[in-house]
Amino acid sequence: MGSLPHYLSDQKDPQLIDPNKLKSLFKSQQQYLNNFFDKLDLSQAHLFTQTLLNSTGTIFITGVGKSGFVSKNISQTLVSLGIKSQFLSPVDALHGDIGILNHNDVLVMFSKSGNTEELLRLVPCAKAKGVYLISVTSVEGNALMGLCDLNVHLPLERELCPFDLAPTTSTAIQMVFGCTVAIAMMDAKNLTKEGYAANHPAGRIGKSLIFKVKDVMKKHEELPVCKEGDLIMDQLVELTSKGCGCLLVIDDDYHLIGTFTDGDLRRTLKASKEGIFKLTVGQMCNRNPRTIGAERMAVEAMKKMEAPPSPVQFLPVVDEENRVIGIVTLHGLVSAGL
Repeated sequence: MGSLPHYLSDQKDPQLIDPNKLKSLFKSQQQYLNNFFDKLDLSQAHLFTQTLLNSTGTIFITGVGKSGFVSKNISQTLVSLGIKSQFLSPVDALHGDIGILNHNDVLVMFSKSGNTEELLRLVPCAKAKGVYLISVTSVEGNALMGLCDLNVHLPLERELCPFDLAPTTSTAIQMVFGCTVAIAMMDAKNLTKEGYAANHPAGRIGKSLIFKVKDVMKKHEELPVCKEGDLIMDQLVELTSKGCGCLLVIDDDYHLIGTFTDGDLRRTLKASKEGIFKLTVGQMCNRNPRTIGAERMAVEAMKKMEAPPSPVQFLPVVDEENRVIGIVTLHGLVSAGL
């Protein structure tokens, strides 16, 4: 077990967490979650999911307090999967935002008690817009379920809170339910990795699924190229000025012959000493370097660089005829956010 942080150890009477009590709480939460899984009516869950999937409009999700935070998260998850969804604040809806609702939309209302005043006030207004109403609640016989077109009951044994008050377990099962439904819809829509990545272009997930080698490689005048007959010492500027840490050794038609790295330079200098002034790049280059194609995924290039027997810092990019068309570096991949 780790020691206490200094700011706690310096306190006269620090408040401490009993590790056994913490373990007991985790076990209790597991028990309450298992109760939810065991007692959830799968026919209700299926009807709920199918209704959302068949919706031709927007899936609006609403809730108050902690259920509101859960509703926002579920809505954002749906949007990230390419499903039209939006969080609707029940308070703001009653002050003009309800104008966004249309008759082909679905409004899902999350509420543990099903008696949340703000949601009950919203129901008749949403009905007037012709919206399909769904309540997701945990208390039997609540007011909301009797007013909606569909109700889903989320079984709740009790809150983890010792007073059975703070919404802890109830919000956990709401999140589990909503996110599971979202993935079921994702599966039904046959969303591909490429489709998912298109919705996450700025994040590492999206970049790893979207970016190809051709998107991150250096090319044209950025390439550190030389001929195999060139003297090593005559190519020092080319080796050091392009920021790749290597030379790509090519013939007159740009076919790749091999690579010569700054590491090769150090090893050659150590072994040959002044003899290096007479050596050509072709004599000392690696004639069997790892390469990659421009249409391969950038993340594949990174994996190839890190592969055994030893990692490398770059990959020459070649076409079908082994002609050099670019170079991809580890630094370039990291700079691109991969």
